Amino acid sequence: MRFDIITLFPELFGPFLASGVTRRAYASGQVAVHLWNPRNHADGNYRRVDDRPFGGGPGMVMMAEPLARCLAAIRAERAEPASAQVPLVLFSPIGEPLRHAAVQHWSASAGAILLCGRYEGIDQRFIDTHVDAQISLGDFVLSGGEIAAMALLDAVARLQPGVLNDEGSHQLDSFNPALDGLLDCPHYTRPEEWAGQAVPAALLSGHHAQIERWRRDQRLALTARHRPDLIAAARQAGRLAPADEAVLAKLG
Repeated sequence: MRFDIITLFPELFGPFLASGVTRRAYASGQVAVHLWNPRNHADGNYRRVDDRPFGGGPGMVMMAEPLARCLAAIRAERAEPASAQVPLVLFSPIGEPLRHAAVQHWSASAGAILLCGRYEGIDQRFIDTHVDAQISLGDFVLSGGEIAAMALLDAVARLQPGVLNDEGSHQLDSFNPALDGLLDCPHYTRPEEWAGQAVPAALLSGHHAQIERWRRDQRLALTARHRPDLIAAARQAGRLAPADEAVLAKLG
């Protein structure tokens, strides 16, 4: 798959693409990342890509024309038929929240063109003409879309075969369907006692069924406490067994 990223700060992506376990996905080409600076498609000696907003107000607005030229160059290089063009995605406060189901969709797709906004925003005419989807990381504002683009790339890259050391690792992540959409359970490692706190006895028992029941109970408890909406969704989807409901009933 291929992701083309439109950004005024392509240098931000260098360390990200070369670090951590997900670098394997980028180095192998499983997730190809191409960086595009709209300044290279702007006019004048200063390659201006922004201007003051009509109607007044603080800040600057990214201009439509340099972005349109940059997008045209990307489309030309990708050489995709009009019927099979990947979407242009804008990271925006009005976008759909990025959730695991969406990450799974992108991880099995041909990729996308990711638009990282800056300043006060992007000329709405470009958005209306070219943007196919909008994504939000949450109810807060970043200085630009680069961090959001990295978040999406990281989430997608770690789902590619061979990227994680343990192929089944992501199957036990929070929100994964393999866990019925619940949060993951707590994890422990050596030593068996630290700062007066012992590892739960069930994890030391060597009894696989007991260990799995403990982990399931912990997932249910954590999810009920912190994300009751996920419990409701799992219940509505018929993912909770009678034993699960008994655990939840005890929690009150």
